[in-house]
Amino acid sequence: MMSTLSELVQAQGRSSEADIQWLHTLVGDWQLLADLAFADIVLWVPSVDDSFVAVAHARPSSSATLFYRDFVGQSIKPEWKTQVTEAFETARIVDTATPDWYEEIPTRVRAVPVMRRLRPSGKEISELPIAVITRHTNLSEARTPSRQELTFNQCANDLFAMIAAGDFPDTAAASSPRRAAPRASDGLITLDVDGLVTFASPNALSAFNRVGFAGELEGESLAEVTTALIAGQIVVDESLPLVVTGRAPWRTDIEARGVTVSLRTIPIRHRGERVGAIVLCRDVTEVRHQERELITKDATIREIHHRVKNNLQTVASLLRIQARRTHNDVARDALGQAMRRVAAIAVVHDTLSEGLNQDVDFDVVFDRVLLLIAEVASSHNTTVRPKSTGSFGNLPSEYATPLALALTELVTNAVEHGLSGKADGEVEIVAKRTAKLLSVKVRDNGVGLAEGKVGSGLGTQIVRTLIQGELGGTIDWHTMMGSGTEVTIEMPLTWLAKV
Repeated sequence: MMSTLSELVQAQGRSSEADIQWLHTLVGDWQLLADLAFADIVLWVPSVDDSFVAVAHARPSSSATLFYRDFVGQSIKPEWKTQVTEAFETARIVDTATPDWYEEIPTRVRAVPVMRRLRPSGKEISELPIAVITRHTNLSEARTPSRQELTFNQCANDLFAMIAAGDFPDTAAASSPRRAAPRASDGLITLDVDGLVTFASPNALSAFNRVGFAGELEGESLAEVTTALIAGQIVVDESLPLVVTGRAPWRTDIEARGVTVSLRTIPIRHRGERVGAIVLCRDVTEVRHQERELITKDATIREIHHRVKNNLQTVASLLRIQARRTHNDVARDALGQAMRRVAAIAVVHDTLSEGLNQDVDFDVVFDRVLLLIAEVASSHNTTVRPKSTGSFGNLPSEYATPLALALTELVTNAVEHGLSGKADGEVEIVAKRTAKLLSVKVRDNGVGLAEGKVGSGLGTQIVRTLIQGELGGTIDWHTMMGSGTEVTIEMPLTWLAKV
């Protein structure tokens, strides 16, 4: 199993938690760096034996990769160690003097020290690099590069220089979801220090054409272009001016003519001073449409669960009223049991109505189910001390409903029959969960099963049907040594493989 970046870095024993967090943020833009550089990039951290170990590797989507096997977890190759060591010890970018040959392919290797800024608002950086990046460029496909390739390479050089100066990643950048984040291939614009467009890739120009801009972007002020596009809109993202002028490392969306374009700005700094910016753009119209549909569906599903819960609570209330007006003890008891069963199902739907997915925290559900014990106990003049240990964890709704109903039956039986005739008693529920199995034990310190026989009433039949039929599990009743009954449920978590 592949180790995580944190595990790999911690295993070398030379990096602090702050270093690891910085590297995590840097690796968040790993693919962007590889795509802009048209090169494989590898992140090396120092090890205790004065060597280096690879903890991240990115292949360019903009060109062919040099390395078909991942370097992550491997020690550095001897042919790169001297160069990487020099970059680490001098805190300077080191290029190869002659082409480096890898499997008969000439390559150019650049070693870039990774410096960490000590405070977000300060200028102090770490005394030594916390890691080194190697950039491996394939020289075998020599040809005259296009203007776009030259611009991408220059952007990569700017970002690597910022990494060596501790200016990238930018700690002022707000964390944002990676889903639908603009990539270099989606559209790239470069700005000068005044916010004028110095380059716009064909995809970037197409994205702006779709929102209504008909001219050429180069030479235009991106701020003025976007202002004209969203003219008349009542609600505008307040961060938009800072993004389109290249002043802040943030993301925003512009919407016009039914099209949504996502923008992400990376200010370019030299010796701490802003000298320009990279703006990545992407047409995310379909993505935003899908997100709105999902939000609508989530809200609809939650509303359905809420209404089902209300209807079930109404049914439970009607059953309770009917039970109170019934003079037959048998009928009253049956109505009371039906009321509790309906209430247990309502608890699950109430929990589902509060969440954003169809999984429920069953520990919360079961805590609410246990409250039903007090009502059962009071009707039998018994004081019950419920005790719950262990954790059920999250369960999908199709498992939570039958399990809640089954446990309601078992706990109710423990109070009504196990503790029958006792002034007080104890009911203990123990949950144990592994990767493949959920085990639940329900114990009471009551009279135990008569001659070890399992009951044949409706409650027992319901429990068997739910556990064995719907959940595919097993259930076992037995009398404990001395007194009391223990019921064991084992439920395979086969649903995990399907999620």
